[in-house]
Amino acid sequence: MGREKELKQLRMGTQAKHTAQVLAKIFVMDSGQANSRTLPPHLASIQDDLEQSDQTARRIVGGLSDAQVNWQPHQGAWSIAQCLDHLGRGNTLYAAALHEAVSKNRTRKDPRAAAIQPGWFGRYVIRSFEPPPRRKLRAPKKIVPASRMGSREVLDAFLRAQEALRAVVREGAELDLNRIRFHNPFIGFLRFSVGTGLLVITAHNRRHLWQAERVLESPGFPKS
Repeated sequence: MGREKELKQLRMGTQAKHTAQVLAKIFVMDSGQANSRTLPPHLASIQDDLEQSDQTARRIVGGLSDAQVNWQPHQGAWSIAQCLDHLGRGNTLYAAALHEAVSKNRTRKDPRAAAIQPGWFGRYVIRSFEPPPRRKLRAPKKIVPASRMGSREVLDAFLRAQEALRAVVREGAELDLNRIRFHNPFIGFLRFSVGTGLLVITAHNRRHLWQAERVLESPGFPKS
């Protein structure tokens, strides 16, 4: 058991290092561009959704102890920390995949789309993520949350991933994001457009922040 725990900690450390490298690369590419572009309305709306998610996460976690954010309503249910950790991990991987696709297409001369237009399957995935959940979905192994995290740690990680997504939005402001596809980091054969990927992310955020709020409202939630 000691060896298994050691290997698990090693894997977590490697993953954390990789995550930091991914975020650093995105932020370097975005450096100096944050205020240089006016976003079209459909991307400004995504930025607003990301900001709303930030505010919701801060409101949920703000003032809570580590014991409170790690409390689970029942066996097998996720804690507030696990909801945010899942989002932070997932959004980091999504941001990296989106960033790679956008970076490869910077020189495209396509006119910008007036709005993001998901296909039928993209619309289905987005609807399936919107809260309240219609059915339970199994988290991919890459983004299964840790069993326990500190309140400050999990919130900061979520907010960093959100900022990486904002950087991708800014980077793609001059492109038609309906025409650029990316490799889904969880399901290899899926190749959504970057625009659809951004809408999937914002819906996924709403799903698990809604879940975290239900934990906060659960009977028996600790007072400290």
